[in-house]
Amino acid sequence: MSAIMPLPPLRNVDVSSLEHEGRTVVCLRDPEGYVDAQLVLTPEAFFIAAQLDGTADVRDIQYTCAKQFGGQIIPSEDILRVVNCLDEQGFLVSERFEAIRKEIDRTFAESEVRLPALAGKTYPDNPDELRTFLDQLFTKEGGPGRTPEKTHGTGAPPKCLVVPHIDFDRGAAAYAHGYLHMADAVPPDVALIFGVAHSSGAVPFILTKKSFGTPFGTLETDQDVVAKLESVCQWPPYESESVHRSEHSIEFQALMLAYLFGTKVRIVPILCAAFSDEPDKWDTPADDPHIRAFLDTCRDVVAQHVARVVVIAAADLAHVGRRFGDDFDIDARVVARVEARDREDLARVAAMDAEGFYRSVMKDHNARQVCGLYCIYSALRSVDGAAERGQLLHYGYAPDPAGGIVSFASLVLS
Repeated sequence: MSAIMPLPPLRNVDVSSLEHEGRTVVCLRDPEGYVDAQLVLTPEAFFIAAQLDGTADVRDIQYTCAKQFGGQIIPSEDILRVVNCLDEQGFLVSERFEAIRKEIDRTFAESEVRLPALAGKTYPDNPDELRTFLDQLFTKEGGPGRTPEKTHGTGAPPKCLVVPHIDFDRGAAAYAHGYLHMADAVPPDVALIFGVAHSSGAVPFILTKKSFGTPFGTLETDQDVVAKLESVCQWPPYESESVHRSEHSIEFQALMLAYLFGTKVRIVPILCAAFSDEPDKWDTPADDPHIRAFLDTCRDVVAQHVARVVVIAAADLAHVGRRFGDDFDIDARVVARVEARDREDLARVAAMDAEGFYRSVMKDHNARQVCGLYCIYSALRSVDGAAERGQLLHYGYAPDPAGGIVSFASLVLS
């Protein structure tokens, strides 16, 4: 790379800081999952990385660093060393990264099965160890205190389940309360799973025909239902399908279904991206005819399918604190304020009021960054008229290691 040529820009990455051996370091993580490992930088190296906007050259960065660090001129080779490290690790928009992305996307596109992205990372990939790991969710503090029976109940499965997508360690009690309720009923035949497209996408709903692999076996996707949904999309429903590859929100629900029922349940994986760049233009998403038509079709599937259908919203709630861009630390008052607002929203969910839920979250322009906004809304619209009562099973929150809290809940609509 030349000192007088614009340097490639930094990709859209998650940034967090932590203390390591008495010193603050900055961690970069790829939210799209093309790069598995985190990259740890000194604050000075990160300052250089933050200047990479696609127009800056080495001299520009030297000038900016001199202003930042009291006139010190950083040698060009030191700057290029940071840039080359970022490029080698896949954190720059460059030819090297494009080659990585194209190969990973090609492999995913050719596969009929979406392999589990986090097996062996956030949960065991050995089936026996994994079953023990998941059994323990139910007996941890705050959980229901008993594991699911080997034989299932005889009651009808719930119409809708709202459960977290946070990691199992932090969300254990919420997962356990929600899925125990499902385990105590007759297994569903089909599960429509609305997840969150954390790395976003160009369309509101992202479909896939791929089945989902788990350490317990592969859950088949219901191709008839996917085809029905595809037929009403006013956007290319597979344009951003690669987002499914590394997105964990549906993966965790597929895993829990396989844990409870083996491979009997067919799934319909639907990732929800942001419905609009201008959400304030609506009263609710029902004002958009294309979104309304898609969710009306989901509702028809639930109401008219000959099989037993459950709808699952894989949704976390608030993301608050410095980790998420806020300018305040977490204390008891912040936690109390977040919980009060969360419970306002959840009351609308329990009342099966999709439009009221959306309005409740958005009345402060989603200041708490409720990432499950769109998938909970979609789930509620999908069971409109099918569910008769709702119940909050568990509410909780957990700290984020980089400074902040994430809240979550489990609810059942039956």
